[in-house]
Amino acid sequence: MASLRLLLAKPWIWSFIGALLVWLATVTFTGGYGGGGMITAALSLAVFTVIVGVGQMFVITLGPGNVDLSLPANIGLASAVAMKVMDGNDSMIAVGLLAALACGMAIGAANFLLIWALRIPPIIATLSASFIIQSIDISYGRGLQIKPPPGFADFTNRQILGIPVLAILTVLFTIGAAIALQRMIYGRSVLAIGQNIRAAWLAGVNVGRIRFLTYTLSGALGGLDGALLAGYFRGANVDIGNEYLLASIAVVVIGGTSVAGGKANVPGVWGAALFLVLLLTMLNTFGVSAGVRLLLTGLIIVGVITAAGGQKALR
Repeated sequence: MASLRLLLAKPWIWSFIGALLVWLATVTFTGGYGGGGMITAALSLAVFTVIVGVGQMFVITLGPGNVDLSLPANIGLASAVAMKVMDGNDSMIAVGLLAALACGMAIGAANFLLIWALRIPPIIATLSASFIIQSIDISYGRGLQIKPPPGFADFTNRQILGIPVLAILTVLFTIGAAIALQRMIYGRSVLAIGQNIRAAWLAGVNVGRIRFLTYTLSGALGGLDGALLAGYFRGANVDIGNEYLLASIAVVVIGGTSVAGGKANVPGVWGAALFLVLLLTMLNTFGVSAGVRLLLTGLIIVGVITAAGGQKALR
């Protein structure tokens, strides 16, 4: 009982509980049909939210006001860059992925330079950057008809025993992110800055460099996500990243990361991503209209966050 109470006191566990409950509700509604396929599909789609969610988590952990609103435009542009570089050729897959990563890193670095040089809030800097990036994407990628190389498209959709390969690799990546956050100087510096930026500076943390690396990391993950999405959905699209703005923030908050900074939770990003995907699946299965679906999604998310917060207060 004590161990169960300790587990429930973890804010991130409620996102997994929420995901399990909506899955059970959907399976019950369908009479047990398609439960396994639903989990496979949820893992496949959650991967893309987890990747950008981890980047957003590191940014938000830097402290109040830090957020990357350029992610959707970043994803759209990187998807176009990756497809143009690959040009449908399997031998160019690695080069295309590197190009997408470089594109995302450049955007992340530019975001920080705007914040640092102009001394404007991150939310304004990254939002302004997103409009510029989107304009570039429209002129560069609008009407792009290039399909991903067959090998790349197959890889992004490949499964092992019903588990998507991308999901397995993303789990390994998130384990690495968790280790970096808790065990490496960089991760501890991010947490220290989020807890008290002046104290971190007095303790010898190079605040500017850590913030630069963090925004660059978020940009790089957005670029990678764009390339993978283009492979999964068989082509680039200017609007391919639109849904990941609010989703990347939602999974961070639902997953137990503090919006005040200084506290991050990597497992919670996975739980929250699965919860959001399965929640959408459940509402679609129930035949809920778009307006009601948005309302219920908001209310359920608030409920999960409230439950997590209430358990935190009891500790």
